[in-house]
Amino acid sequence: MHVVVLPDPAACGAAVADAVADAVTGAAGGPVNLGLATGSSPLPAYAELIRRHRRDGLSFRGARAFLLDEYLGLPRDHPQSYRQVIRRELTDHLDIDPAAVHAPDGTADDPAAAAARYERLLLDAGPIDVQILGIGRNGHVGFNEPGSPPGSTTRVVTLTGRTRADNARFFDRPQDVPHRVLTQGIGTIGRAAHLVLVATGPEKAPAVAAAVHGPVGSAVPASLLRDHPRCTVVLDPAAAAGLGPGRSGRMCGTGTPVRGYR
Repeated sequence: MHVVVLPDPAACGAAVADAVADAVTGAAGGPVNLGLATGSSPLPAYAELIRRHRRDGLSFRGARAFLLDEYLGLPRDHPQSYRQVIRRELTDHLDIDPAAVHAPDGTADDPAAAAARYERLLLDAGPIDVQILGIGRNGHVGFNEPGSPPGSTTRVVTLTGRTRADNARFFDRPQDVPHRVLTQGIGTIGRAAHLVLVATGPEKAPAVAAAVHGPVGSAVPASLLRDHPRCTVVLDPAAAAGLGPGRSGRMCGTGTPVRGYR
């Protein structure tokens, strides 16, 4: 696991965008598979990708996108369904084919069957080239809450009260936050070639410290990413505060860094 500490969220977004752009421009035939996360931390990266598309002509015409998770029970056109969030924040502003943007079906009558279908779709598509991740304050990745098995696949998860409270800021009322979600599992996420976890802000510092320096185990699902052969963690100083003394651009661990940072 490489940890890169950069001066601010904008610099973090640029580093994550570098990893995505490298995958898109370096593809040697065939589609590029991008794994997309929602939440606040990836937003600067998405803004930077949109800027590079408009300014530099970075094209996503040959890309396919796969969302990490989706709320159960929200209509597809609900503004907080992740299908709508990712369209609003990223894909509607790129030249990616809308039909190539995939998400779990949170409206399915049989959520377990919908989870199995999404897992099969991911297997058939081949590995994700770059998977963007955030981290929850309880250490979840995707919606893999504490206790999620390392080999878990796409499935139905009941959200903890902590996660629902954290996500209430996106809804009109706290009681509007769904109780259940469909999420890619830890094992599903782990099939990606390159994991890029981005976290910004002081509220993420305890979870980041536990994931990077604490015991590896299901109590902090993000810690399980340390077993992945290529995982980059991109932090601003506030999110890195629990890691001890450091400086911008500091890198810890082993593996391959985000391009441009040593």
